[in-house]
Amino acid sequence: MKILFTGFDPFGGESVNPAYEAVKLLPDEIGGAQIIKLEVPTVFGKAGEALEKGIRLHEPDVVICVGQAGGRSGMSVEKVAINYQDARIADNEGRQPIDVPIQEDGDTAYFATVPVKAMVAKMRENGIPAFVSYTAGTYVCNELMYALLYMINRKYPGIRGGFIHVPFAMGQTVDKPNGTPAMALESIAKGLECAALAVVENQEDISMAMGTTH
Repeated sequence: MKILFTGFDPFGGESVNPAYEAVKLLPDEIGGAQIIKLEVPTVFGKAGEALEKGIRLHEPDVVICVGQAGGRSGMSVEKVAINYQDARIADNEGRQPIDVPIQEDGDTAYFATVPVKAMVAKMRENGIPAFVSYTAGTYVCNELMYALLYMINRKYPGIRGGFIHVPFAMGQTVDKPNGTPAMALESIAKGLECAALAVVENQEDISMAMGTTH
């Protein structure tokens, strides 16, 4: 099995992005699966293009995209991507789409095809704070997740795909307001490793209550 992990480059004034920094810390093999690592740009449209190039080059069985969600306190495995862009800030090339679809011919939303709940459960079993998220936002992270699942739906039905948001790394919060959540990069990487193991071990997701009340 091949698992392709992607992580974004820094954006929004940050000097690092914990997504790709944690991906780089992953071993080259997890649970017998070969791990491939790819950095993608935080740019609308170009992130998906870079991902598809990686898919064509490496022919992975699984794709897990990783992005930064500053303000979240744990690893959040995304369940759904929506066909909608509404950028609060411009991307790394100044693009700022507002109230527009990602794909004119795409479904309103796509669900992740990786075992989301099993990934969260595996992280929790290993002491990593984690939860299922039902919104990937409306920025480049959601766009990339949607692009991945759209490609799986239209072109690569044999691939399983999903997205994980990670908190700020510890060093990013030094100059941020008191109480800003953060996690050590090594812990973020451990969470990603657990996610990969869960994918290897679970073709279908587990049945466990992980919903929200709001």
